[in-house]
Amino acid sequence: MKKSAWYRWMVLLGAAGFVFCTALLYFESPAAANDCKNRGDLDVIFCDENGDLLADTPTDPKKLLDPDTLVFSYTAVEDPSVYENVFSELMQHMAKITGKQVKWYGPESYAAQVEAMRSGRLHASGFAAGATVYGVNLAGFHPAAMMGLKDGGFRGYKLWLITHKDSDIKTIQDLKGRKVAHVTPSSNSGNQAPRALFKSMGIVPDVDYKVIYSGKHDNSIMGVVNRDYDAAPVASTVMQRMMERGMFDKSEVRIIWESDKFPGSAYGYVNTLAPKLQKLVSEAFLTFDWKGTGLGEEFGKRADIFIPVDYVKDWKVIRTIQKANNVVYSQDGLNALKVEKTPKKKKK
Repeated sequence: MKKSAWYRWMVLLGAAGFVFCTALLYFESPAAANDCKNRGDLDVIFCDENGDLLADTPTDPKKLLDPDTLVFSYTAVEDPSVYENVFSELMQHMAKITGKQVKWYGPESYAAQVEAMRSGRLHASGFAAGATVYGVNLAGFHPAAMMGLKDGGFRGYKLWLITHKDSDIKTIQDLKGRKVAHVTPSSNSGNQAPRALFKSMGIVPDVDYKVIYSGKHDNSIMGVVNRDYDAAPVASTVMQRMMERGMFDKSEVRIIWESDKFPGSAYGYVNTLAPKLQKLVSEAFLTFDWKGTGLGEEFGKRADIFIPVDYVKDWKVIRTIQKANNVVYSQDGLNALKVEKTPKKKKK
């Protein structure tokens, strides 16, 4: 099957597949609910008997996935077509380690990514920091790795509050009465963190300023560059990559506030993969050599290796922020991620 045909298949049949698979999962959920002694924040179709906050791997062999082709995606942050080439060597390495074919899927939104994994169409993926918790609780995502450094550090990121260079906005308090771009409801730096952190500094989004969801970090950033928005909270790493690609000059925006460091994107697999495949996918991430690859070229200034993660410890700050925002991990919560994307205007 040609790449374009594969991608159209993923996009056009995705919604139908999700509805069908979710219906089946919920049909079986009453029994699962009665048998499950601990679920925590996980959706009703999952269980967490060992208390690691992750969905247990099914014990019924019939519910395990052992496909001939593994589907891999990167988080829906920027243009998916750009990142297919960036991750091509990693997918080749994963194919060699697992003995499976590995195909690319470029999700158009966090919701689409969660839905694809929940329905069993997406097997391994990188989820943005905030979306990771949605992936864990709604799709059975198991974080296994994140980008880090050989010296033991990890590739985190910060929330940057940016405005146009000519703006009169100097502090967070100056956001009052302004039009501010947030990314999507699930985005940590683009929505969840600013809602929690700005409130602690006396500025309440949707009360003190108007929130407009842009759909992606790059939409928010270019919206500030083009003066469509007065300001925007964004992920520092996304903005750095965009500047490195020459998408805009760094002098066009000002950073007026930044947060402490958050964990970066999590990379892992769906809980329904056969246990042997789970181990091999984790091995593929942790043994990948970045040197001379698209990953090395794209991310090499801030990371040079995949390192193991501990979801309980490493994502505690993200879960705390989402709890402060009364996030509910449910079908309704997933539907809330489906925001209308603001079209990007070309820079004049």
